[in-house]
This record gives sequence, structure tokens and C-alpha cells, in this order.
Amino acid sequence: MELFHSTRSTDIQVTAKQAIRQGIADDGGLFVSDSLGERTLDVESLPGKSYQEIALEVLRLLLPDFSDEELRECIEGAYSSFKDEDVTPLKSLGMNYVLELFHGPTSAFKDVALQALPRFMAHTHVKEGEAQSQEELAEGKERVLILTATSGDTGKAALDGFADVDSTGIVVFYPAGQVSEVQRMQMITQSGQNVGVVAVHGNFDDAQSKVKAIFGDAQLAADLEENAHTRLSSANSINVGRLVPQVVYYCAAYAQLLFTQEINFGDEVDFLVPTGNFGDILAGYYAKRLGLPVGKLVVASDKNNVLYDFLTTGVYDRNREFFTTISPSMDILISSNLERMLYYFSDGDTELISRLMNDLAQTGRYEVPSGVMRKIREVFDCAWADEDQVRAAIRDCWDENGYVIDPHTACAYHALSVTEGTPTAPRVVLSTASPYKFPRAVLSALGVEAPESDFACMDALADLSGVPAPTALRSLEGQIPRFTDEIDVEDMPAYVRTMAAKFAGASGAAA
Repeated sequence: MELFHSTRSTDIQVTAKQAIRQGIADDGGLFVSDSLGERTLDVESLPGKSYQEIALEVLRLLLPDFSDEELRECIEGAYSSFKDEDVTPLKSLGMNYVLELFHGPTSAFKDVALQALPRFMAHTHVKEGEAQSQEELAEGKERVLILTATSGDTGKAALDGFADVDSTGIVVFYPAGQVSEVQRMQMITQSGQNVGVVAVHGNFDDAQSKVKAIFGDAQLAADLEENAHTRLSSANSINVGRLVPQVVYYCAAYAQLLFTQEINFGDEVDFLVPTGNFGDILAGYYAKRLGLPVGKLVVASDKNNVLYDFLTTGVYDRNREFFTTISPSMDILISSNLERMLYYFSDGDTELISRLMNDLAQTGRYEVPSGVMRKIREVFDCAWADEDQVRAAIRDCWDENGYVIDPHTACAYHALSVTEGTPTAPRVVLSTASPYKFPRAVLSALGVEAPESDFACMDALADLSGVPAPTALRSLEGQIPRFTDEIDVEDMPAYVRTMAAKFAGASGAAA
């Protein structure tokens, strides 16, 4: 069976189920499998298959210890609530295409993975009759507390996916004042007895770094095990179970292009991806490793252009000004999934990865060897857009296509005009969120005076575009917040202890 290990060491090997349940490796690295790409996808057979059927073909390659029956159950449960039967429909924009990833329950691309992850997690519990040892039996009985830092969209998608899941609690940390009003309302009104939401004084990187530190705190882990019989795990894309469902929509997009005869089998396709934490575009690289004919993967950044600078210079440096932009889900300076990419392009050099990540932790920067960077640039291209360019892209897309995009998608739309791409290859922009999550910014970009309320902005945008706002977003108006806590970054570990005890007590009372 293919096993997973840390990007920083091969000493400990685990199954896919164990990697998903644990979330992050004990040494702080991310779980990877050296068998990625050894078995490839039968791409020619994909046209005409449903999204669910394509998902089964892809996930059985990436999660080898899940049975087909388990995967089917996870897939059907995950995508039954999506509003479009294609799950991630592909739309034509003149000479280019847009892949709509926002038809899930929270109107963001994170739903594609975070509707699947809780279902994967449920299959990682060791059942009493299947335990091979007392240790496995104890592991199967322990609770899991999901910790997630969010720059805006992951939080709500994770809350929605894990709400009231048995033996599981979830705590979401978001940067106070740095998400859109709609994103904030989505999180603080979340239902469920096992959920917690708290604003953190700081930016996303501060919250994410502290979450990683919490995962690496051996004393905290021991205390949670002893006092709450709880193990920590993650719903961020550092969890391999969060990453791999995203591979599916690249394959589904290619299948749609084949089915409509826009391309012939074997033709390459470019994908332009708005990304901050690098997980969304890394999934495209995984698809390429599985045999999908991917041309260029274009990293589209906003004003926090640390990835652009890295890809052009080979130096990753987070020691820079942090900008709060109208594309808040990309306001990130520490891109966690870059570590996985570096592992594969360095041919599995765990010593190099460990050194680079130590440099990042100690100095805030690292430099990648030139030979590794040459290989990376053969696959990845990059672009970035400042605030004026983001607004211009929203306006241009509307003027030229009668199609409204959100500020994150606009970064990728801008990249269409400033990157060359693969000659003759169709270019697909990944649309990561509904424009109704950022109605004020979108209206402003379109030259429309924005009403005072974000919900009135939704109505104005609907009147302009002729497309109604998603019901789940429009119905947030007037809902009473459940979560109003604000804490400092240093107080996050104590908050985790409190919430673990609370969820354990509630679970015990229910039992």
C-alpha cells in the first residue's frame, strides 16, 4: 500500500487515513506520498462521466486505503448539496473559459474539499471489531478537534462541513477586521453544538502560524489526550484530505472541454489560479502528475505578491508590508502548500525542505537552489494585480462578456492579459468565489454607488447582472451572531484548551 510521510523526513510512514486524521506530521511537515503519479488517470475515458464518477477515478489513485464503497459514500454525500449538476461547471468567456467553483453551500471553492473532508475523517475512526491493538482501539474512540485559521472562505466551509459531526469539534480563527462582512456573518452565525469561532487580533499569517505551533506543542497534545481524550487535526489545506478533492475539478474541466470538442485528447490546457496558500494551484500540479495534459499553471496573486516574487527570483521572503485588500482570502504572506511543491521539485530532498522551512521560521526567508527553480518555472508562471488592476479586471470582464467576477477571480482574469501561456492551449480561469460574497467591492469596480448595507449591495448587484444572490448569503441579513469573542494571538492555545473541554463535556453529556 502507498504510504505517506512528512516533507521533512521519511522516518515515519502512515496510511492516507492516518495522514488525514493527524492533519500535519509530528515534525511540522506536510504529508506527501512518493507514489504520486506512479498510477495515472485514464483521461480519455472521462468525457461524458459525471463529476462524481470522475471524482471516484481520481480519489482512488490518491487515497489508496479507502475502498471504492467508502469513496462513493463520501463523494455522493459531499456533492449532493451543490446547486449545479456539473458541480464545477465550465463557462465560455470568448476565447477563454471560467471554471465556476462556487456552487457549494457557502459559495466558495473551499466547499469542494470541505464537504468531502469530514466524510473522509469519519472513515478514519478505527471500529472496535477492526482494532489490531489497544492503541488502535483507543485511537478509534478519541475525539478529534479541528483547528482552522482562515483568511475568509475556509472558515465557513469548514464549519458547514463539520457542524454536528459525531466525535468531532471545530474551532475557527479569523483575523479581526480583515474578512468581508458577508464572510464574517457566515462564520459568526454558524449553527452546531460542536463549533467555535473567534476573531484574532492580527492577520491570517499570525493565526495560521500559531495554529501550526499549537499542532507542534507536545505538552498541549498530552493534556488534551489526558483531560479531554481529544486529538487535534486540521481542515486547512495542510491536511492532505483537504487538498486531494481539489484535484478533481481540474480533471472535470478537461473532461468538459473534451466532451464539447473544444480540444482533442492530449491537447494541453493552461489554468490560471487565484491563490494565496498555494493549495488550489498545487492541486493542478497533482493532476498533472496523474497524467492530465496541463500546460502552464499560472499563480495569480493580489498586492500581497510574495508568490510572484518567489517564482521570479527564487527567494521567498515574508519580511514585507502586509496589505489588506479587496481580495481578503488571498491576503497571505506564508504559503503553506509551497512546501509540498518544493518537496516534489527537489526530488524528495527532505533535508533541503527541512532546512528551508527552518530558515523561514528563523529569518522569515529562504532561497531555493537554481536547479530546482528552473524545474518549477517549466510548470508554473505568475502574475499579480494591484487594487486598481483588480477593479479594472472586474469591469473589463463585465464589459466584454456580461459576466460578473469576484475580486479573487479578477486577479486570475488580469493574468490572462499579462502572461503568454502555452501556445495554442485553451486557458481556464478558476473562479473561486461568488461575487455576492464581496458585493460592495464588485459594485464599486463596476462604477455603481454602493448602498450602506452589504445586503443592499447584493440586491443592487442582482438588479445589474440579472443573476439572483445565493439564498444562503442573502438570508444572512438580520441573523443574530452566536460568536463574538476576540482574542490575542498569544491566547489561542488557552482558547483551544477551553473549547476542547467544552466539547468533551457536551459529548459526555450527550452520551
